[in-house]
Amino acid sequence: MALITVDISPQGIAIVKLNRPEKRNAMTFALLQALVDTAKSLKKNKKVRCIILTGEADVFSAGIDLSDLNNPKNRLFAAWELIKPGQSLFQKAFLIWQSLPVPVISAIQGYCFGAGMQLALASDIRIAHPDTQMSIMESRWGLVPDMGLTRSLKGLIGLDLAKELTLTARIFDAQYAKEIGLVTHLDDNPMFKAQTLAAELIQRSPDALLAAKRVLDAMEHQPKKALRLEKMWQFRLIVGKNSKLARKKDKHPETNFAPRQFNG
Repeated sequence: MALITVDISPQGIAIVKLNRPEKRNAMTFALLQALVDTAKSLKKNKKVRCIILTGEADVFSAGIDLSDLNNPKNRLFAAWELIKPGQSLFQKAFLIWQSLPVPVISAIQGYCFGAGMQLALASDIRIAHPDTQMSIMESRWGLVPDMGLTRSLKGLIGLDLAKELTLTARIFDAQYAKEIGLVTHLDDNPMFKAQTLAAELIQRSPDALLAAKRVLDAMEHQPKKALRLEKMWQFRLIVGKNSKLARKKDKHPETNFAPRQFNG
């Protein structure tokens, strides 16, 4: 059974599902690698216009699979990932979704713990059922979040609150997460809401969506480069095909965009 399933609609909306329902979509090392492989494949596919991340069986993810984490055979592998230069597999599996040239939406329900929370935070937009249970849970297991949280959490909530939630490993519901800024929208049907938003997003130029994502991410993570990136991306868009098509589409909604010209 595939650890991740991918369904791409004719309109280019890719639904990516974690597929370990019997384990509440807990993440093994193999699933982390599958996340990387899936993201790389979607990045190459210019027909993909938007991605929705979710989990089977009405559960986003209960976090890391502790049986996998405790397996002695995995300890050497984990040690190397943690000491080698560059991003570890544990970081890449989540941060790679931020690097994709299309909007990434998480449709969240059930449980969103630990690694599941870090995957949700790596998306551009988070839509959660109000009853979803959430936690930055790593300290409960004597660990520290090491899956890119220091990047993906930055700018969403204050440092003091980030420390409180991380240090306590407290479980809270999505209603509270929305109040503090961890969740973008609450909805009783997060998948339907995500699909509705995705349908709205794909009405815009795929190159404009990419440019906006890059410029806004730079505003948060590379502020010294943000103004230069605004200029660079605007020049690219002006000379590209899809800017002209966007202006045509404004008067003729049936106009289709060309495939995305730029990769990022």
